[in-house]
Amino acid sequence: MEQLEFFSVPSPCVGVCTVDDKGYCQGCMRKREERFNWLNFSPAQQRHIIKLCKQRYYRKRLAQRNAIPVVNVEDDADLPPQGNLF
Repeated sequence: MEQLEFFSVPSPCVGVCTVDDKGYCQGCMRKREERFNWLNFSPAQQRHIIKLCKQRYYRKRLAQRNAIPVVNVEDDADLPPQGNLF
């Protein structure tokens, strides 16, 4: 049995409506069909989609973090013009 809903689930849209290479919106991380059919989904489905969006966001951030090269602090040639801050 589905729980009664007193409030609608707000759309996770943040107004950044561009699609990445995997087909997810870069603003809210929803797939195309999730964006276009948002109002047709039940509140339980909408909450599940928001949960999926959070997982997609964290996976994307983790991939970006792992893709950043580590700078060797001892090598001053790789440092920005202001020098070593630490």
